[in-house]
Amino acid sequence: MTLDPEDNKIITLARAARARNGSAEGAAVRDETGRTYSATDVALSSLRLSAVQVAVAMAVSSGARSLEAVALVTAGDGPAAADEEVARELGVKALLVAGPDGTLRS
Repeated sequence: MTLDPEDNKIITLARAARARNGSAEGAAVRDETGRTYSATDVALSSLRLSAVQVAVAMAVSSGARSLEAVALVTAGDGPAAADEEVARELGVKALLVAGPDGTLRS
């Protein structure tokens, strides 16, 4: 499957965030203006957020009203139901899910 260069970019950003922090997940989103935000999961004793939730929160808190794309890089099974729900709420029909090596899984 050949990806759009902009979709490939957010997978690369998600991979880089995950590798930089040594996190279980990395995510990146692209908003309606083309701005991108990347993040990793947060696993504190008092706060747990998926990488997708953090990236979406960053976009929304920066003024994004909708998203064009969401990418998740994980060695796990894929996005949680909450990740899919928040992406749908902001207009994304399907998340791009890739393994740690960047290979697109879905």
